[in-house]
Amino acid sequence: MTEDQQVRAALPAPDRRRAARRGIVVFLVALVALSAPAMVFAVVARNDIGILLLMWAPGLAALIARLILREGFGDISLRLGGRRSWLAFLIALGYPVAIGAAAYGVGWASGLADFISPAGTSSGWGSFAGELLIATTLGTAVGLVFALGEELGWRGYLLTRLIEAEIPRPIMVSGLIWAAWHLPLIIGGSYLTGNGGSTPVIAALFVVQVTVVSYVFARLRLDTGSIWPAVVLHASWNSVIQTAFDPHTSGSAAWLWLGEQGVLTLAANVIGAVILCRRPGRLLRQPST
Repeated sequence: MTEDQQVRAALPAPDRRRAARRGIVVFLVALVALSAPAMVFAVVARNDIGILLLMWAPGLAALIARLILREGFGDISLRLGGRRSWLAFLIALGYPVAIGAAAYGVGWASGLADFISPAGTSSGWGSFAGELLIATTLGTAVGLVFALGEELGWRGYLLTRLIEAEIPRPIMVSGLIWAAWHLPLIIGGSYLTGNGGSTPVIAALFVVQVTVVSYVFARLRLDTGSIWPAVVLHASWNSVIQTAFDPHTSGSAAWLWLGEQGVLTLAANVIGAVILCRRPGRLLRQPST
């Protein structure tokens, strides 16, 4: 550990709680200050540069908090970890595929939404399978650049500080903050609302969805002590759901059932979270091996 970390670890429990709570406050203030202009740029520019700036706001906010409070960088947990981390990587890659197959499969089969072939792509299930494979592999690899920025903030800083500050239900609180961070984009009409639907309903469903899935992210992060499984899950989720399943989905009520705010997606995530989190987990700030 660094000298600052050794001093922090030696603090009495009440002092550690106060230090963690100061960290949360500084992080949130920096997050708002960085996110506001980045969101404006993302909405106006609507390109990958704007999205990249926005997604790195949580990571930069965490960096600012660490520097201001002299907390050090050891607990960012950038080590890959041991065997448990490799299993977590497989879960991170497979989880969005499983959730998408379950939710979208039910939606397409039941007629609640239509399976379509986007313009410029080959028709049929074979083409979709190829796109899904590319999204899971190459798409995830590219998405790591974006996802790392968010995860350095959400699971690399905020979650561990909420736990150390002894905030009740820290995973739920971290999920609610994560979801609330997206709301200006939803309300502003630049995220999730492009296919119609009620903005208040979309926003409400999205908050519940993100809060539920935050338990999966937290389990991968805390069970392994490494931030990388959560980064991979974040990248694979964005790639698989947004670039494979969503473009093949249409229908007047598809927005209600599928997508990142969809009821069927939420149901699948609830089941997935229960399966992955049904047993007591570990609480590792860093990999044990």
